[in-house]
Amino acid sequence: MSARLNPARTRTALRTSARLSADLLLVLVMAAVTLWVLGRMWSVVWPLVVGLFITTLTWPVARFLRGRGWPPALAAAAVTVLFLAVVGGIVALIAVPVASQSGQLTDGVVAGIQKLHEWAAGPPLNIDDAQISHAIDAAIDRVQNSLGSTVTTVVTGLSTVVNGIVTAVLAVFLMFFFLKDGPRFLPWLTRQLPGRLATDIPTVAERGWDSLGSFVRSQAFVGLLDAVFIGLGLWALGVPLVLPLSVLTFVSAFVPIIGALFAGFVAVLIALVSNGLTDALIVLAIIVVVQQLEGNVFQPMIQSRGLGLHAAVVLLAVTLGGSLAGIVGSLLAVPVAGLVAVLWTYVREQLTDPPQETEGDDPPGDAVASA
Repeated sequence: MSARLNPARTRTALRTSARLSADLLLVLVMAAVTLWVLGRMWSVVWPLVVGLFITTLTWPVARFLRGRGWPPALAAAAVTVLFLAVVGGIVALIAVPVASQSGQLTDGVVAGIQKLHEWAAGPPLNIDDAQISHAIDAAIDRVQNSLGSTVTTVVTGLSTVVNGIVTAVLAVFLMFFFLKDGPRFLPWLTRQLPGRLATDIPTVAERGWDSLGSFVRSQAFVGLLDAVFIGLGLWALGVPLVLPLSVLTFVSAFVPIIGALFAGFVAVLIALVSNGLTDALIVLAIIVVVQQLEGNVFQPMIQSRGLGLHAAVVLLAVTLGGSLAGIVGSLLAVPVAGLVAVLWTYVREQLTDPPQETEGDDPPGDAVASA
């Protein structure tokens, strides 16, 4: 005789599922409304995000000056002027040459894809041209559109700081105020919030700031190392467009996993077109070695580099961010995922019951006394 479903348990399960579904639907609606509001306020949100990012890079210098007795306003002003001077030098020495060579970089990548197409169609693969022509054409179109826009976006983003575009100016002013008044923000926020919010929100904000700062500084440092070592390898082999490829490698470091693959793919294609298959394989070997050094040497040397996210989560976050908001979404995906992880960890801490003592376990004091 087959067992029958218990009506009471079935109703309870259905009601529980319905209640959980309703709760989840409300959470998703709230998230959608939040994203919609942020989108409508993007002209304010984007300078705020950029200001936070550059503040995380410059805060150690400001903290050092403040620790030496500098007044907060003077330390913030000195760091802001230093930052503008460094960015101005980057624009003069790097961004202008990169902008002039961005078209050559795009043409080289397109030529490399076409060369791979010809190689795949010949022996020993002998892949039917009809099977890959559509994918190759789509890839070429995407490279022509996205690669050029990537380089242009980077150059434009650097140029706007110098030329006084509204977003960059707001970001710099916000950075100054963050450096000057940042340590007073959490105490002020605590005084403005009622009840438990006065503890919860400042705690999450502090943890999120620490997580964001460690990510931005470590990615910038590792990206700089990757760009220098890979750039030296390309220069030693005589590969053209060394400077834009190095800049692309540095910028791509802020998009974990996918960024490194993209920058390495572009460098190999340029080497394949300009120097031939042998040098392209050497460039590939250099990139693999540098990536291994990054993962096994640089990463352990840099404490708190990551956000504590699994590689699969990072990959999915970057893919989702890129599909929703393009290049900006890819850049912001991992920091946002890290902040969500910080919030989730804190919520779990608050909802977790303290460990219960089992019967027969003596309290530490009794154990010491009995000993």
